Amino acid sequence: MEDTEDVRELESWLKDGYPQSVRTAYLILGNRLDAEDAVQEAFLRAWKFRDSLSMESSFKPWLYRVVVNTCNSKLRQEIPHRDRRGDEEQLSTISDSDDVSNRVGLSSDMMRALDDLPSHLRIVVVLRYYADLSEREIAIAVDRKPGTVKSRLHEARRRLATHPALRTEASRDSPTTEEAIG
Repeated sequence: MEDTEDVRELESWLKDGYPQSVRTAYLILGNRLDAEDAVQEAFLRAWKFRDSLSMESSFKPWLYRVVVNTCNSKLRQEIPHRDRRGDEEQLSTISDSDDVSNRVGLSSDMMRALDDLPSHLRIVVVLRYYADLSEREIAIAVDRKPGTVKSRLHEARRRLATHPALRTEASRDSPTTEEAIG
């Protein structure tokens, strides 16, 4: 009976979190195959260590922490030796029933601007504006203090607001961060 409950729990994890995790990993890694590989590895790790999650802990930031750590491992170990940025059209083929992706924007300009951010800034932007995590949840996901997350978000928004790919005639006169990222 316990095996049936485990299978249902795993199915629930996959149904609820897999598509959004793949899209998040894609925005961090820039390549669909790398994103799928990272998320599969992350879900296996998360499943293996699911008992370490305390009852009072929130599942979503914990799972994103595993996904982000797996992406960071790929960025450090496997991907530096090849071009990690793929065609941004690949992103639109990754399904997401919540369609939260409009918050980040799928335009090539936005992808170029995200691509130009250092990974530690890109990760917090993706988790905040795509995954819709709070600063506190991002802090859990990236294993940093909330103040660090807040400063990284501030720096990322500053860079995005002044990124040439996101500058329009109207924004040159009065750019706002929300126009640049959302």
